[in-house]
Amino acid sequence: NWGLSFQEEGKPPVANATFEELAKYNAYYAENTEEKRIYLTFDCGYENGYTASILDVLKKHKAPGAFFLCRHYIEDQPELVKRMKKEGHIVGNHTSHHVCMPETDSRKVREEITDNANYMKEATGYEMDRFFRPPKGEYSERTLQITKDIGYTTVFWSMAYLDYDVDNQPGSDYVINHFEKYIHPGAIPLIHNISKSNTEALDTVLTNLEKEGYTFHSLSDLKKG
Repeated sequence: NWGLSFQEEGKPPVANATFEELAKYNAYYAENTEEKRIYLTFDCGYENGYTASILDVLKKHKAPGAFFLCRHYIEDQPELVKRMKKEGHIVGNHTSHHVCMPETDSRKVREEITDNANYMKEATGYEMDRFFRPPKGEYSERTLQITKDIGYTTVFWSMAYLDYDVDNQPGSDYVINHFEKYIHPGAIPLIHNISKSNTEALDTVLTNLEKEGYTFHSLSDLKKG
């Protein structure tokens, strides 16, 4: 599982793998930069009534996001997926069925990714962007190599918190304070779209980041770096 250890404020955390180790597999967990750049990413397993509001806030701040979708989300919310694409956001791959990558055989790993992308094209008319987030951050060198071989950039994260339990939300103040404490240049925060706390906090979080001099960037900029 992907893991982080924050050791120095304002610096990227120490992760399971280094920037250099991940680069061999066209994978990232943050951008190795001193510039105050941030890449907002959202994992979407299902819709909980908040994604439209999240998109409204991103539009207000002219902030591109990346939404990692499973097939169920695309089946259930094709119009929201189309809106993501129309408004200039990355729509990335989170596998068809949220499988554990290391425990899945290589043929099935490829199918989980390619079938999800094919379904999105059929259901929405839009291509899925070739960015991949492993479900639960579960990975191995084998699965990283597979995603690289089929043309994907793997995107982990450098900031995360317990926001995915809808019955035990941390509260908007917690989210705001977490960003203030752990933000760093080149950050890739993991944000779950089902979180009431995230939705309530997002406008303030982005406003505070702007005041701190941060600029919002698309993962397509990260890919070029």
